[in-house]
Amino acid sequence: MKRALLVMVALLFAIGVILGVSGQATAADRKFTFGYTCMQLSNPFFTILEKTIRDDVEANGDTLITTDPAMDPVRQINQIEDLISQGIDALFLNPVDWEAIRPALVALNNAGIPIINFDAEVKDLDLVTAYAGSDNFNAGYVCGVDLAARFPDGGPIAILDSPTMNSVRDRIDGFMEAIEGKNFTVVFQRDALGDLPTALRHTEDLLQSNPEIIAIMGGNDPTALGAMAALITANRLDIAIYGVDGSPEAKAAIAADGPFVGSGAQSPISIAHESVILGYKILRDEPYDKRVPVPTFMINEENVHEFGTEGWQ
Repeated sequence: MKRALLVMVALLFAIGVILGVSGQATAADRKFTFGYTCMQLSNPFFTILEKTIRDDVEANGDTLITTDPAMDPVRQINQIEDLISQGIDALFLNPVDWEAIRPALVALNNAGIPIINFDAEVKDLDLVTAYAGSDNFNAGYVCGVDLAARFPDGGPIAILDSPTMNSVRDRIDGFMEAIEGKNFTVVFQRDALGDLPTALRHTEDLLQSNPEIIAIMGGNDPTALGAMAALITANRLDIAIYGVDGSPEAKAAIAADGPFVGSGAQSPISIAHESVILGYKILRDEPYDKRVPVPTFMINEENVHEFGTEGWQ
């Protein structure tokens, strides 16, 4: 009887070990489906970011479903609702409008889907699981420092921003802090929507209304490149242009010694890697940081060749 009891205990123990190992293997081998949404995939910054996230996710045998709202906040919300219905496990989110995105955040929370907010913060950060993004304030600040060094006497300047993008708002705030008290006057400010064609049109208007302008601060590189196109057409190469991103196109323009003089550089590749790391930590119930900052820095004619013009840093 005693021997039979010992055998039964040993058998139960062995079954428990097998079930435990099996359970662990199942959890470790589980496949995930991620969603991805950004402001617009026509922006090269978001294109390389999406590609890097996709490469990281697919390297783990998992799936990434990508949507493109093309700067339409209503479309972005509808696309997120569709992603929820497809049963995604987590969402990589860059909002078109930092405030209007709220209904989608509520829907994701109600569905129990983690949100990895990247690059541009949502207004209600308590509704996202974690955030990974550049120090956008510093990206604008370094542009302002560079401008003040080039024009120590100050002068009239223009700003092409995008108020619905929190990342751009932070950049312009940083820029304004850097030039405070340096005798610069903002005589023209328009919402360029982070878009090259829109920035080009605004710059054409700017040259008509304020030909005395000495510099233009763009909220991102596509905006700055649009401004540059207008300046080249008007043969106004004396006006300094700044952007934010450090894109290959911007670096090529800086290296060409034209009106595009500097960009507050960030790394979409680093943002993507950090976002994916956060996503897996969250889904696997591992410890993670609620906020992961990615450094920004200045690229101008003095150091552009260190970073090259063929790809992102």
